Amino acid sequence: MSERPFTSTSFQQYLAEHRLMATRCGTCGALHLPPRPLCPSCFGEAISWEEMSGSGHLKAFTTIHIAPTAMIEAGYGRNNPYCTGVVELDEGPAISAQILGVDASHPQGIAVGIRLSVTFVERGQGDGRHTLLGFQPAVG
Repeated sequence: MSERPFTSTSFQQYLAEHRLMATRCGTCGALHLPPRPLCPSCFGEAISWEEMSGSGHLKAFTTIHIAPTAMIEAGYGRNNPYCTGVVELDEGPAISAQILGVDASHPQGIAVGIRLSVTFVERGQGDGRHTLLGFQPAVG
């Protein structure tokens, strides 16, 4: 497999393949997600792609009732809120994403610390189709 450039486009291509990829600095070993073309820890340029397990836990969350246009088009809004949160992966880095499989109408039932696993959400049609990162409660 040829190495892809360290861009948001490459990250999106990996998501379309249902792969959660981070970058690892070859100089200091730091792992970054979202991916970075340059290590913000040591400014190293020896960067490589590394696939994440997709397992982690919820660090913080919020429910959103007043949705942006893309989420309204996906069916969310005042009467159908959604949850977004920060997920810390078992490998260490954290990333924000939609949290699926929880009742955003009753956020008191959502708990920081719950185990989550990655899921990939397909939205749109034709050339407008794209894959989004999401997480859902882990089974087992």
